[in-house]
Amino acid sequence: MRKATLILDDGTRFEGGSFGYEKPVAGEVVFNTAMTGYPESLTDPSYAGQLMTLTYPLVGNYGVPPFTIATDGIPDFMESERIHAEALIVSDYSEQYSHWNACESLASWLKREQIPGITGIDTRQLTKVLREHGVMMGRIVIEDVESDVASIPYSSVNYVDKVSCKEVIRYNEGAEKTIILVDCGVKSNIIRCLKRRGVEIVRVPWDYDFTSLRYDGIFISNGPGDPDQCGAAVDNLRKAMSMSDKPIFGICMGNQLLAKAGGAQTYKLKYGHRSHNQPVRMAGTNRCFITSQNHGFAVDDATLGNDWEPLFSNMNDGSNEGIRHKSKPWFSVQFHPEAASGPTDTEFLFDDFVKLL
Repeated sequence: MRKATLILDDGTRFEGGSFGYEKPVAGEVVFNTAMTGYPESLTDPSYAGQLMTLTYPLVGNYGVPPFTIATDGIPDFMESERIHAEALIVSDYSEQYSHWNACESLASWLKREQIPGITGIDTRQLTKVLREHGVMMGRIVIEDVESDVASIPYSSVNYVDKVSCKEVIRYNEGAEKTIILVDCGVKSNIIRCLKRRGVEIVRVPWDYDFTSLRYDGIFISNGPGDPDQCGAAVDNLRKAMSMSDKPIFGICMGNQLLAKAGGAQTYKLKYGHRSHNQPVRMAGTNRCFITSQNHGFAVDDATLGNDWEPLFSNMNDGSNEGIRHKSKPWFSVQFHPEAASGPTDTEFLFDDFVKLL
């Protein structure tokens, strides 16, 4: 195992060993505290441009499921067609794996998709550094491998444009109700959740002007990066909102874009929310839900217009976890009700949306 070193922008170094594809890589270093779900997280487009640190110490012990594709073109077990994280950082990689659905090791998968992996890192100390300093750019260099790699500021890149579909894709054609899915980096399980509810899905690129199409509602997906890079999507939403009161539902990046379309602002969190155990409270109630989350930006509640109000709030730091319009059927959440991976406590929000159509 070759020596691999993680070097943060502040000069902090963490030395370990390489167990993935051996190439230098740079990106925003973030941490995820989930205990399981690395196949889903690695293929989540929202991790584009990031070096993913897993705080759970043992990783790889249940291998990787097969990368099979259903007849509708959606992966059976993954959240997209490939790994989107730039690299994986773990404390203890398990070479041995055992699971009824595993077909290969995590290391072989990373190598096949040319994604670096580094093990032997003190991920608790790394997480402490990121919590105290905030997320920062970093790079991984491999011993005896050319280490010249450019580090581009994370917020300066439109990652949504990199991961969004490039043409219109339809699912469940002929269903009674039709929704427009604005693809900012949609996870496969969002499409599965919508399909199970019997609606036709018209998946369009993030900057596609869908307002001339026939539809009954709009869904805005999750996605990576800074929402300020997605001005075209915000403009299209504002146009649609000015033309009709048709229902709108957004998740993650969709929450931020709907808020911006309504006139609010977003800001970058110090170290983001990436875990399976984020508690959120529904506004005006004592109902609390445990949610799966993966975001580095949040909506600024103080900038919401008079027609909008918070829908959920985070019980750890008080940040916004959802918004709704006071009189129109427009709402969104910052967390992931589709989970994959994580708790499914809030999947009922898909039902709430479909009932509005």
